[in-house]
Amino acid sequence: MSPSFIHTYVSVDCVVFGFDHENRLNILLAQRHFENVPIERQKKLPGSLILSEEDVDDAAQRVLHELTGIKKMVLKQFKCFADPMRASSKDDIKWMGEEYKHNIDRIITVAYLSLCKIDHKINSTKYDTVDWCPIDKVPLLPFDHNKIISESLIEIRKWIESDFSIIFELLPKRFTIRQLYQLYSALSEKRIDIKNFHKKISSFNYIIPLDEIETNVAHRAARYYKFDAKVFKKNNTKLIK
Repeated sequence: MSPSFIHTYVSVDCVVFGFDHENRLNILLAQRHFENVPIERQKKLPGSLILSEEDVDDAAQRVLHELTGIKKMVLKQFKCFADPMRASSKDDIKWMGEEYKHNIDRIITVAYLSLCKIDHKINSTKYDTVDWCPIDKVPLLPFDHNKIISESLIEIRKWIESDFSIIFELLPKRFTIRQLYQLYSALSEKRIDIKNFHKKISSFNYIIPLDEIETNVAHRAARYYKFDAKVFKKNNTKLIK
């Protein structure tokens, strides 16, 4: 065996996006227990080493269930991160040793992406603290977790290009056009005039206006809409142009 071969461990990391009531894109972060490390450096993406009897997809589902308490969520594998230096920081090496009780030379992670409505109750069985964090407020995270998040945003934009219905996974069952506009802008990084956006959305027969409007708001009350997945599938509509 070549002396350059190393004992490599494999993990999964889950990137879970949500859209909050303030119309901000959020990401779900867990808190690791690590003494003598600033509190902001203790936040991380939820993840775990893969158990010997596990398939990688099963490991990702286990991690997500431990994180949220939700048994069935759509998870999509999107990239493998294998930079030899991704876990080279002294703090990260020390934390891995305390967490897994192994001397880990190198760790490769398979990243998964999931979308979750923030109104789902988060009932973690593993972490004491699990918080939604606005995507523009994400602190410096351990390992290469900031890079994984950046790559996941690129991936989700590709998904929206090929299947616009994905965006409704993040919205409540009833939503306003402004909510849809703000979420689409945050995910796609495209700047579209809201009047033109509203006109375009109004032409889609799979976005159904409801006989309900907002209440107790400081601005002009807006109408609520709902997404009809069956009509969307018939139309096979993709991206908003």
